[in-house]
Amino acid sequence: MKLKKINPKPIVDQSVTIPGSKSISHRMLICASLAKGWSDIENLLLSEDIHLTMKALTAMGAVIEDVDQTLFRVKGFNGFPQKSDTDIYLGNAGTSMRLLAGIAGLGSTRYTLTGDARMCERPMNELLDALTQLNISAVSDNAQGTPPVHITGSDRTGGKVKIDCSKSSQYLSSLLMMGALLENGLDITLDNPPVSSPYIDLTLDIMKKFNVNASQLSDVHYRVQGRQAYEPGRFTVEPDLSNAGYFWAIGAVTGKMIFVENISLDSLQGDLNQVRILEQMGCRLQVEENRIGICGQSLKGVDVDMADTPDAVPAIAVVASFAEGTTRIRNIGHLRVKECDRIDAVSSQLMKLGITVTQGDDYMEINGGTHHGGAIETFNDHRIAMAFSIPGLLVDGIEIENPSCVEKSFPNYWDIFESL
Repeated sequence: MKLKKINPKPIVDQSVTIPGSKSISHRMLICASLAKGWSDIENLLLSEDIHLTMKALTAMGAVIEDVDQTLFRVKGFNGFPQKSDTDIYLGNAGTSMRLLAGIAGLGSTRYTLTGDARMCERPMNELLDALTQLNISAVSDNAQGTPPVHITGSDRTGGKVKIDCSKSSQYLSSLLMMGALLENGLDITLDNPPVSSPYIDLTLDIMKKFNVNASQLSDVHYRVQGRQAYEPGRFTVEPDLSNAGYFWAIGAVTGKMIFVENISLDSLQGDLNQVRILEQMGCRLQVEENRIGICGQSLKGVDVDMADTPDAVPAIAVVASFAEGTTRIRNIGHLRVKECDRIDAVSSQLMKLGITVTQGDDYMEINGGTHHGGAIETFNDHRIAMAFSIPGLLVDGIEIENPSCVEKSFPNYWDIFESL
């Protein structure tokens, strides 16, 4: 098994440039594919998950051209996905699976969406049930509602639908994006406020860029008008703030100012909240025109609700292991059904490094302490690999198993990390 040794080294104040947002890239590709005509998308993330979304949209009838690695052109199928002659394979790309399930419901032929072994353990009963309420055939091969799932759109009427988004906000994003193309749109009621709600704001914002409008009437009620049309255009993907967080975390633990370029406090990405959490922990936040920096000082434990920033949990947990006192990270039960059980993965690997951690169904408590080396098991999860590279800058003997798993969301992570 391949192991990547992380060598401790001194870090200096500096600035880094991060590739495009995975969340925005998925949504812009889908909206452009739903449009009629050609759209240009700049700074699209070129990662494993995004390539899977591209391949799926191509199977549904979109034309996607790589112009020069910084610019992609997308010709949409005008809201009517075409027949796919083969199953659509989505690896362990949960975002692709959930967002595209709704898009498949716009078609008139059967789509089978499947993935790797882990993807086929990740239930999506709530979304399948919502599609069924809309008279769209959406079934799994098993009672757990895990992929492969088979979706056959036969009714574009729309109307009222109720859904539980306590496990994933992506269910709601999927319905919102498809709903604009239904005859009567969608009136969506949630059982409870969704987890990761900033991602809903992101979806609504990207839809609006394509001249499609949806509205939030309350924290459990959304409406999207029907018979709208996605308009093509030219769009730019902003940097991925989930991935920016690893470099802000490096600033936190090394005490050096690390800036991330091309980002502002106006960003709707929920993971921008990482800088506020790090500020609570004692870091100095520096906001300049078009860039944001973090510098660690005397780190202290905090009690923080990270329901809306789940992707940032591994990096914040690692920073917490260097802080004085105990950090409690709450309302993160949905992390147990990510690429791996991230609560258990983060806890077990921190303990492997000598840190005391306790966990419950929806929380972790990390006691800051003294680290030692160890071989980090990544569970084929990109966020575990990147988060646990951070202590390796300060602690000798840390090795990362399966380092290539970062290609899921950040293919050039190791290049940037090693250039620090």
